[in-house]
Amino acid sequence: MLKIGVLGAGHLGKIHLRLLNQSEKYELVGFYDPLASNAEKVAQEFGYRVFKSIDALIAEVDVVDIVTPTLSHYECAVQAIKAGRHIFLEKPISNTVTEAEHIIALAKEYGVKGQVGHVERFNPAFMAVKNKINNPMFIETHRLAEFNPRGTDVPVVLDLMIHDIDAILSVVQSKVKEIHATGTAVISDSPDIANARIEFENGCVANITSSRISMKNMRKARFFQKDAYISVDYLDKICEVVKMKNAPEVPGDFDLILQNAEGVKKQIYYDNPEVASNNAILDELETFADAINNNTTPIVTLEDGTEALRIAHQIIDCFNK
Repeated sequence: MLKIGVLGAGHLGKIHLRLLNQSEKYELVGFYDPLASNAEKVAQEFGYRVFKSIDALIAEVDVVDIVTPTLSHYECAVQAIKAGRHIFLEKPISNTVTEAEHIIALAKEYGVKGQVGHVERFNPAFMAVKNKINNPMFIETHRLAEFNPRGTDVPVVLDLMIHDIDAILSVVQSKVKEIHATGTAVISDSPDIANARIEFENGCVANITSSRISMKNMRKARFFQKDAYISVDYLDKICEVVKMKNAPEVPGDFDLILQNAEGVKKQIYYDNPEVASNNAILDELETFADAINNNTTPIVTLEDGTEALRIAHQIIDCFNK
């Protein structure tokens, strides 16, 4: 069983602590939080062991789970890697692409594994249809959230949109060709609403919208490809797959048939997979344990996290043009 420690005991850090404490693949050794009053409160309330320094925690674990504010990801990761520890980094991987690339280089140099917490990859609705998404040519996503002061220290692109950027990059097997984007600051100092159009070399186009000042929460994606329309509701964890096939010569009474101008008839049918129940955060953490134990590639690599961050910063750069 891998020994793991958590850096950061904020909202998400406490969730990680609870799940790791329940996990059969990790032994939770304890946590470190720079805010002493919060650290003592969490330790007293939940009984987790609190460390007085990052070094002290790193010395006693095999894996470091970094759930600190983005600005400190790089420093924490470097410290852990140089001590020979595997790292799990909450998204985004770091504040800058340069930092992320150095993390990758260090991990290779010290022979440790790393995974980035792009949790929507483990959303059961997305997992149920991912193998059905084949060469999509148009993608549309909406990620809207009610206002929450937590996370407003960074643009909505790094706070919310990066989830969809990563998911899209995982299914579009082509390089990004061009990006157009707009963003508007409404209540924060950085953009709260953003829209990006990403064009890929293979012709695929992704239209991504994110807002953190919406009246309601929404996390939806739609994938259009030659033979299918696939929708994913990350929030309600449901999905839908609508496909086409050649129409039978004698359609049934309830068959849905479409006919184009050339007289070609197609039958529309549903191919909805079963959505398994899971805890996405626990799954991402435990699959990382499997990658370490089996010496396999993590599902969301440091390179994946870096590429999502690279595209996110290119989108942010468009705001200033």
